[in-house]
Amino acid sequence: MTTTFNNALTDVTGVRVGHATRVGDGFLTGTTVVLAPEGGAVTAVDVRGGGPGTRETDALDPRNLVQRIEAIVLTGGSAYGLDSASGVMAWLEEHGRGVPAGGPGRVVPVVPAACVFDLGRGGDWGARPDAATGRAAVAAAAATDPCSPVPEGNVGAGTGALVGPLRGGVGTASAVLGSGITVSALVVANAAGSALDPATGALYGEFFAGRGPVTYPAPGVHRAASDRLAAATAANTPLPLADPTPPPLNTTLAVVATDADLSRAQAQKVAGTAHDGIARAVRPVHLLNDGDTVFALATGAHPLDAANPLALNEILATGADLVTRAIVRAVRAAESVHGPGGTYLSYSDLYAPPGA
Repeated sequence: MTTTFNNALTDVTGVRVGHATRVGDGFLTGTTVVLAPEGGAVTAVDVRGGGPGTRETDALDPRNLVQRIEAIVLTGGSAYGLDSASGVMAWLEEHGRGVPAGGPGRVVPVVPAACVFDLGRGGDWGARPDAATGRAAVAAAAATDPCSPVPEGNVGAGTGALVGPLRGGVGTASAVLGSGITVSALVVANAAGSALDPATGALYGEFFAGRGPVTYPAPGVHRAASDRLAAATAANTPLPLADPTPPPLNTTLAVVATDADLSRAQAQKVAGTAHDGIARAVRPVHLLNDGDTVFALATGAHPLDAANPLALNEILATGADLVTRAIVRAVRAAESVHGPGGTYLSYSDLYAPPGA
């Protein structure tokens, strides 16, 4: 398994990514759109969190009608932010992209979407992505060149993200298999569980991220970081709610893409196995207050080996590995934020590790 040049979801030819990031004037949120090649791609989903916020995921069931999807929306704003998908839907309709529906120019874009909870976390409770945010994200994706790098960290749907007490965000990774098939992943890491081993300060995902031997922070560095993190967490301003309990900081979203020619059932298996990558990097996962959701997207450019009934296995294993790697990259790329809603510290601020 070799890493491709950009180490990004867009290393699968034809897949584009666009972020719309809203910061300032009370906003700390955003939307990320994964745009398939024109004509769409085989797409599937697997939802394992107990509190998901989704739209149009039933359309991806292999038993149902729609065969190909033009775009996937990942968004902040909790369920309110799902409104961003309507802006993506309008953009696709204007460009004639969607399910044909009875005549020239008549299409119905099916736009699956999933959200993360970031309300009131350094921004105003009512400052959420909307249709205009979704339109900006899909337009940004369409404006990119093929195989463009993908910005990581606190951008798009990862703008207000947390993983446990640490800042989360967007991360991405890719690999080319020995067969020539490309597999890639993009995550929005925003989990109720933690990515950080409290005993050592290492990231759980480092053990599986393909970075070589894990380098543990020095004990003194870890003690100082733990003290800073505990103090910042204790001092954060609670949300103005009747219930003083902090809100659930939930949901890791992922898109695993490949240029393999997969059936819808095979794509759904890829989405399901990719959840293993979340479980390696975040503990615990798939709780009732998580919305963990993974999409799989296959462009169909590279056929599987028809003589090998287990040819899918390498894609399954690699997709999970890349989700782990992307979560590590997301946490490492995140930046601390200081605002009226509190101070949320990043791993790089606390531990100043080498770049991912």
